[in-house]
Amino acid sequence: MNKTLTGFRDFLLRGNLIELAVAVIIGTAFGAVVTSFTKILTDLIGLIFSVPDFSGTSIGGVSVGAFINAVLGFVLTAAVLYFGVVTPFNQLSARLKREQDQAEAAPAVKAEDLLTEIRDLLRDQAHGNPAPGQVPGQYPGQVTDR
Repeated sequence: MNKTLTGFRDFLLRGNLIELAVAVIIGTAFGAVVTSFTKILTDLIGLIFSVPDFSGTSIGGVSVGAFINAVLGFVLTAAVLYFGVVTPFNQLSARLKREQDQAEAAPAVKAEDLLTEIRDLLRDQAHGNPAPGQVPGQYPGQVTDR
């Protein structure tokens, strides 16, 4: 295979491109959910003001209804995204960061510390002193006088 086709194949199979494609597909599907929820909210606002939509609204002979509908749709979509996605995501991220910080704050046991502790325990055992939690005479090689 020539160099150009190999480069094209590598480009298509790169992880970033696949992730981007998945994000676009999921974003499109999620956009439909947000749009339908925004439509519900717009209908509720229409019921409150006894107007199904603002498309027929005009001010001084200038038709501004479509603009009002677009602004209302934008504000409602932004509110749905902020309160339904951004706020919960930020709360989850903050909680995960706190847990990660707590895990990092815990003192890490170093291999040198463990080896020092093992050395000290072996030295104590060699001198006839039991290790913490052991009863004298319970480890191999210890001679007891009874």
